[in-house]
Amino acid sequence: MKLNNIIIAALAVLMATGCGNAQNNQEENTNTITQSNNNTMNKIVIFFSHAGDNYSVGNIEVGNTKIVADYISELTGADQFEIVTHKYDGMAYMPLIDLAKKEAAAGELPPYEGAAPDLSKYDTVFIGGPVWWGTYPQVMFTLFRDINLDGKTVIPFTTHEGSGLANCVSDVKKAFPKANVTAGWSIYGHEVRSGKAKVEKWIKSL
Repeated sequence: MKLNNIIIAALAVLMATGCGNAQNNQEENTNTITQSNNNTMNKIVIFFSHAGDNYSVGNIEVGNTKIVADYISELTGADQFEIVTHKYDGMAYMPLIDLAKKEAAAGELPPYEGAAPDLSKYDTVFIGGPVWWGTYPQVMFTLFRDINLDGKTVIPFTTHEGSGLANCVSDVKKAFPKANVTAGWSIYGHEVRSGKAKVEKWIKSL
């Protein structure tokens, strides 16, 4: 009889231990899933960047805004969508600026390559580009026409050589009146290659 009691007690201990381990495993799995959900890429950087002849930095292989976009992705884990057009390829700086002025005056919407991105899974959208004649390049407004940012947090940024944010923030607000558009941020184009610390400081302030 005593032996039976010992066996029953031992089995009870084993069952309790097994249930405890199962519960712990379940809690660990839940924590992992929550952490994974928290790390889901819900940010994206949408940008246009012009390589080639640029004011103050000369002929560059990687555009200034692309470098800033890469910093943002590295620091936040954000995905990227680059607005690409070949309309300006190979143009010297002054002819490019003249063309940009004419496009802005005419409200032209140059086509971009490919299709607009699906932004349904993102809640934070960084939007960046150079400043051409007081605002973003017109090809960016072509994409703005094709996307919906209602209810999303939109963070404008610019690269420039003296224009700062110009009219970019107000123009983004006009394009997306139902989005939460923040104050925006700008950096000199000639500073971006050594300016990661400035981008990081800005990101931490958001």
